[in-house]
Amino acid sequence: MTNRKRFTGSKTLAACCALLSSSLFGSAADQPQWGHAWSRNMISEEKNLAEAFDPKTGKNIRWTAKIGTETHSTPVVAGGRVFIGTNNGEPRDPKHQGDRGVLMCFDEKKGDLLWQLVVPKREEDPYHDWPKSGISSPATVEGDRVYVVSNRGEVMCLDVRGMANGNDGPYHDESVHMTPRGTNAPPQPLQVGPLDADIIWIFDLTSGAGIWSHDAAHSSILIQGQHLYLNSGTGVDNTHKRIRTPDAPSLVVLDKATGLLVARDDEHIAPNVFHCTWSAPSLGEVNDHPLIFFAGGNGVVYSFDLIDQSSRREAGLPGKVETQDLKPGAEKITPQSAPTSVGSNVLKLKKVWQFDFDPTAPKEDVHRFNSNRRESPSNIYGMPVFFRNRIYVAGGGDLFWGKNEAWLKCIDATKTGDITRSGEIWSYPLDRHVMSTPAVHDGLVFIADCGRKVHCVDAQTGKPYWTHEIKGDVWASPLAADGKVYLGTRSGEFWVFAASKEKRILSFIELGSPISATVTAANGVIYVATMTHVYAIQP
Repeated sequence: MTNRKRFTGSKTLAACCALLSSSLFGSAADQPQWGHAWSRNMISEEKNLAEAFDPKTGKNIRWTAKIGTETHSTPVVAGGRVFIGTNNGEPRDPKHQGDRGVLMCFDEKKGDLLWQLVVPKREEDPYHDWPKSGISSPATVEGDRVYVVSNRGEVMCLDVRGMANGNDGPYHDESVHMTPRGTNAPPQPLQVGPLDADIIWIFDLTSGAGIWSHDAAHSSILIQGQHLYLNSGTGVDNTHKRIRTPDAPSLVVLDKATGLLVARDDEHIAPNVFHCTWSAPSLGEVNDHPLIFFAGGNGVVYSFDLIDQSSRREAGLPGKVETQDLKPGAEKITPQSAPTSVGSNVLKLKKVWQFDFDPTAPKEDVHRFNSNRRESPSNIYGMPVFFRNRIYVAGGGDLFWGKNEAWLKCIDATKTGDITRSGEIWSYPLDRHVMSTPAVHDGLVFIADCGRKVHCVDAQTGKPYWTHEIKGDVWASPLAADGKVYLGTRSGEFWVFAASKEKRILSFIELGSPISATVTAANGVIYVATMTHVYAIQP
């Protein structure tokens, strides 16, 4: 139980949140991260959005861009640019051949490729960096910086302009970083060109935080003040029955200017991670007290206090450092010099409450339930959404290795301690497995599952209003915007529903390619990404 006295009634952090919101979300029409502001709600305030489109006829298509052959990243839009992670199945630069992770940056108006980050695959084990999966993490943009987790499990800070304004540094080894290692290594490092990304700094979660990556890294970085909050991506090894790094953190905090490891959770989650840690954190303010909300790979939802300047000073960490102050050759903090474990001056996040999403599930020797579709621990893929002192989160048996059961739950975020019994407001059963983050809009909650259903329930009570059967599993999240709910499926279907208590289908189209990405709305345009293309759609 953490001491919250020093924050109670304080407006300092609340004011800080407001200021930072105007910085990160400076243009109200941009969408610089996955989910609405810090709450991670799958909504948008955009208006006059297209209800239907058709790539074959060009109806409502502003532009189309070819990406890779497998795309699991949601596009983000900021500063006149569109960022999306993919693979290198359709190379845009002839020097980059073979399987790679790629983050592409397009011109928002025309869809021209401005630059791309190309990252070689990890070779020691395919389960570290699954073949063809590319960069699956959505980017987060703030000002002139892009933050993303690469396919290699690296937290990367990039220049939003790429190499157009030179290689800024302090990192200057882009040539080495983009060159494949091991058996695929060329005789000479690849040369940096105008289409390549400008890397500012890198923090390797494997060597720097002691995690064990599994399958594809998927994390959407949350920026709060000078800190980056993100899930670590730690998981099982290639046997799927062993945690090789039981002391690994699940939630980490980095300094956004330097990549320094500042803090991590101290909840000893890793031994009970059933598969991997794929849920990104959210943030909300409860009684003037900002909290981080995080769903662990052990099926437990947590809230933590923020890291503030006084905590950094108490731990002997340096104060605020601006990225522009880090010039080549200058004395600076580097990710390589960051401590690698709890201890020294790495802070431990202070827990406020925890909620066991599936309290009757197995809690010990969890990996003996691998491939058991009737009994297993639960996992949470989507993000916890904060809305009016409540958390809305979906979870259940793991899609690949766990039981079929899944639920959408509503939690009281105002409590403290172990709130497993006292914190649940309502629970709504889903059909089978769930990957989505909920969309809470106008008193309704929209969610889709891998039982091939879309659900609309009452946000206050969890009472169902309607369901609709669809073709294909859903890995994306529904987006509620402009009175509509947009959703793509793994079968390549794209649906638009009315965001209402009455079920109304506004449009439907077969796109012919699986969809893993959530729809993004920005500046009057919606962006739909399939495995192979991104569509900018405008009436």
